[in-house]
Amino acid sequence: MTGPESDTRFQFRGIKTYFNSYTLTGRMNCVLATYGGIALLVLCFKLRPKKTPAVKAS
Repeated sequence: MTGPESDTRFQFRGIKTYFNSYTLTGRMNCVLATYGGIALLVLCFKLRPKKTPAVKAS
């Protein structure tokens, strides 16, 4: 058996070459893109400046 990567039934073009559910590489890319997006959202919320009041109480 040669594995799913060499199956000639799946001839993808464009972005489907990298993100698909038929090959292990395609599945891995989908997972990495999801984890990267979540990490980016968390990073944006962590680095967002804190809100300060317009008038400081003395």
